[in-house]
Amino acid sequence: MKTHHYIFLTTALFVVLFYEQDMGLNFGILGIVYALVTMFKTTEQNKTKTFYMLFATSILSSLAFAWYSDFPSFLAVISSLFLLSYRSKNRKMKILFLIPVFIVNSFTSVCRIFNFDGWLPKANISKLWQKTLAFILIPFLLLSVFFGIYSAGSDHFAALFTDYELDINLWEVFCLSVLGFFIAFNYWNFAVERLIYKTHYILDNDFKKEARIPQATYSFLDLDTERISGVISLFLLNILLVFFIITYNYEQFYEVKKSPVQLSEETHERVNAVIMSIIMSILVIMFYFKSGFNFDPKAKLMKLLAKIWIFMNAVLVLSAAVKNYEYIVYYAFTYKRLGVFAFLLLSLIGLVLTYIKIQKKKRNAFLFNMMAWCFYGTVLACSYINWGSFITSQNMKRKDFEVNYYLESVNFSEKELLKYAEEKNDKKLKMDLHKKITNEKSKAFLSKVLYYQTLKD
Repeated sequence: MKTHHYIFLTTALFVVLFYEQDMGLNFGILGIVYALVTMFKTTEQNKTKTFYMLFATSILSSLAFAWYSDFPSFLAVISSLFLLSYRSKNRKMKILFLIPVFIVNSFTSVCRIFNFDGWLPKANISKLWQKTLAFILIPFLLLSVFFGIYSAGSDHFAALFTDYELDINLWEVFCLSVLGFFIAFNYWNFAVERLIYKTHYILDNDFKKEARIPQATYSFLDLDTERISGVISLFLLNILLVFFIITYNYEQFYEVKKSPVQLSEETHERVNAVIMSIIMSILVIMFYFKSGFNFDPKAKLMKLLAKIWIFMNAVLVLSAAVKNYEYIVYYAFTYKRLGVFAFLLLSLIGLVLTYIKIQKKKRNAFLFNMMAWCFYGTVLACSYINWGSFITSQNMKRKDFEVNYYLESVNFSEKELLKYAEEKNDKKLKMDLHKKITNEKSKAFLSKVLYYQTLKD
C-alpha cells in the first residue's frame, strides 16, 4: 500500500467512527488502528526498542482513552502517536524536534496537499482508479461543498432534499472528512525540513572529540580565571543554600500553626520558590559545565561543590514534599496537591540527571532530551491512573468529607461514592449516581466511556 492509500482509508475510518457520535470509544479505536497500521508500515530498520516502547504506550493510551475519555488520556494518545510516527520515519531523531516538525507541517500542509505529485502516484495508476477519482470522488466533493453553501442560503432549496428519506447529514460528513483528511495527511505524509536534519547534532548527548579540550568560554576570561570564578560562585551559593534550608524548614515545621487559607497560600508560595530554586540551580550548573570544565583536570573542586549543591537542593525538595504531605494530612487530597508531588518529583529527577551530566561528562542537551522523556512519562501516568478514585477513596475516611464536591468536581469517583452511599444509606446520593451512570450507559456504542459500563446503574 502507498501513502495515499493510508490517508484515504484512515480518513474514511475517521468519518465512520465519529459521524453522529461524541468522543469516547471511537477515539480509542482510532488510536489503536493508527498504531497497528504504523507498526505494519514501518521498515524493520526503524523498529528499535524505543519504537516498540512507543507502540505499546500508543495502544495503552488508546485503551486508557476508551476507558476514561478525559483530557490526560487524550493528551497521552496524541503525544504517543506523534512520537510513534516520528520515530517510524527516522530512528535517530531527538523527540524535542517533534514539536517544531508538527507545527511547521500543520501550517504547510495546505500547500503540500495541493502538491499532488508529492503524495499521489505519478504513474502506473489503473484506469479504474483514474475514472473513480475523476468521475465520482471529485464531483462528489464539489457537490457536497456547494450543497452546503446553497442549503445555508435558501431554506426552500434545503427543503427539496430534506423531504426525502436519506437521513444523512452531508455537512457533518463533509466537515469530518476534511478534519479526518487533515489528521491523516499530516500523520502519514509529514515532512522534516532540511534545516532540522542539519541542526540535529545540537541535541547530541555526548561531546565531540574536538570539544573535549579544556578552553575558556569567553575571550575576556582565561581558563584559570573562569575556573576560580566558578569555585567562588558555587562555594558562596552553597553557604547561601545552607542558611535558606535552615530558615525554610524552621518556618515550615516550627512556627505557630496558621489558618487553612494562610497555610494554603504559604505552602504554594514555598513550593513555587523551591521549584524556581531548582530550575535556577540546574541552569547555573549548565552554564559552568557546558563545555571545557567537563574535561578540565583542575576543576575537581568545582565539580565537588556542584555535587554538594545538587545534594542540598535535593534536601530542599524533600523538605517541600514532607510539608505538602503534612498539608494533605490536615486538609485532604486534591488534584493540585498531587500535582505538587509530580512537580517536585520532576525537580528531583532533574537534579539526578544534572549529577549524571557532571559525572558522565554529558552535554547540556542530555538534560533536555532526558527531561522530555520524563514529561512524557508523567503524561502517561496521569492518563493511566484513576486519580479521582484515589482521591475519593482516601478522603472518604475523613470527618469533613463533602459528598457533593466529589460528585461534581472529582472525575471517575462514582464507584467509591456508590460504596459510601451504601454504607451511609444515602438514598439521594444513590439516585444521583444511578442517574448519571444511566445517562452515560445510554450513549451510542462508539460514544461510550468504558469506565461507566463497569458500574451498576
